[in-house]
Amino acid sequence: MKKHFLIGLLLLTSACNLGVPSPTPESTSQATLPPAPTTVPATATFAATETAVPTPEPPALYFTDEFDTLQPYWEFFQTGGLTRPTPVAGNGILRVDMDTADTWFMGVHNVHIYPNVFVRAQVSPGAGGSVGLICRYSESDGWFEFNAESDGSYSVLLGQWLAPEVAKYVPVLTDSNSLLSNNTSYTLGLFCQDNFLLLYVNETLIRRVEVTNYGLSEGNVGFTAASQKTVPVSILIEWLRVDSQ
Repeated sequence: MKKHFLIGLLLLTSACNLGVPSPTPESTSQATLPPAPTTVPATATFAATETAVPTPEPPALYFTDEFDTLQPYWEFFQTGGLTRPTPVAGNGILRVDMDTADTWFMGVHNVHIYPNVFVRAQVSPGAGGSVGLICRYSESDGWFEFNAESDGSYSVLLGQWLAPEVAKYVPVLTDSNSLLSNNTSYTLGLFCQDNFLLLYVNETLIRRVEVTNYGLSEGNVGFTAASQKTVPVSILIEWLRVDSQ
């Protein structure tokens, strides 16, 4: 009787052991947590992202600048005077204001080099001012200027640098013309052709000047502006055209 009870107890114990699954041991690995958010101090500043302003395409070999804006291809120099003028372009006009007497100023278009070239500009020198055109500009060798005064006189000069923004001028020609004295606004023209400079006012040829002995064969083009004794003076250029003839 005891034997049967013992067997039944063993069977019952085995059945209980079979019906209860063994517990799975817990993993000892640590769970990966997301990184904590970064807190930005209230005083932190952020650099502004600047939008690049594209540089306009260089003009073609022959072009017209109507001065709606001041293009970056103009390089300016002061060759005399106490106060440096600041050229301003807009609404189809380049304006150079001068407050001190005997101030000389020039702008050089530094993109193309020309052997023979025709430069024209619609200009107003103002009372007591002068305005002109440049051809065959070379920093090392010099340049030619055709300048017109408000009193009707004009000149051709050879300019050469002695030091940065210190120039000497050699007179080539001085004269006068009624086309300049009878107008406050006119078209100047300077045609650098081989060994000659051809001077124009309102598309009329007024002088042909031989420059064989000055040794300038090519260079940049540009303009000049100057004050004389009467100041202030404002020199205006409505457009500047570069052409082959």
